[in-house]
Amino acid sequence: MWKSLFPGAWIKTKLPQINPSTQVSNFTLNSHTQMEVEVKLRLLNSNSHQKLSNLLSGFHTKTLIQENIFFDTPKTTLASNNAALRLRFYNLDSYSILSLKSNPKLSQGISQVEEHEEPIDPSLARSFLANPGGLLHWTSSSQIMKRVKGEFGADELVCLGGFKNVRGVYDWKGLKLELDETLYDFGVSYEIECESKEPERDKKLIEGLLEENGIDYEYSDVNKYAVFLSGKLPT
Repeated sequence: MWKSLFPGAWIKTKLPQINPSTQVSNFTLNSHTQMEVEVKLRLLNSNSHQKLSNLLSGFHTKTLIQENIFFDTPKTTLASNNAALRLRFYNLDSYSILSLKSNPKLSQGISQVEEHEEPIDPSLARSFLANPGGLLHWTSSSQIMKRVKGEFGADELVCLGGFKNVRGVYDWKGLKLELDETLYDFGVSYEIECESKEPERDKKLIEGLLEENGIDYEYSDVNKYAVFLSGKLPT
């Protein structure tokens, strides 16, 4: 059975393919809204992460350095309504994305979440870390901020902080695998994830890879945002 993940958990989401060299000056370009379904398996320790990284090395396509920063109202209105507002910076501010995630669900290592995403110029995005209220002034250009202000009634935002993530991307058996090493202020966690149109089938493929090579794992039952909010690593 699917279960809601707020406030005790939230679900990690992923981005559409956007060329890092593309320069975006405002929110109006390429707004994406979709439902994402993803396999999410938690690796139990750094040894499992390193072993899997070595095993997949021949299928490696790229590595992404991600910085994730979250915003909410002082009364946590978004979290209370199963939503999360995030700025994500890539590869030393090569590009950045504004995202609104909502209605997350997670069961047996398969997640689904509604996501709305818009590119944003990294220098502009950085300015909102010190001035979160500036995001609310972009409602004329951003469908996301129109939703935040209209649907959720947000009239004030605060920056919650966030975490960094090192993501290895691999093309394996027709699947795009993402191997994550996530760095929080309080520790490091590891996951393998895969966006999928046939999640049960693809989960079995990934589980087979892990089990055949003696790599310890569990089904993810909380996402990175939930871990960040809790202030402690999953056990």
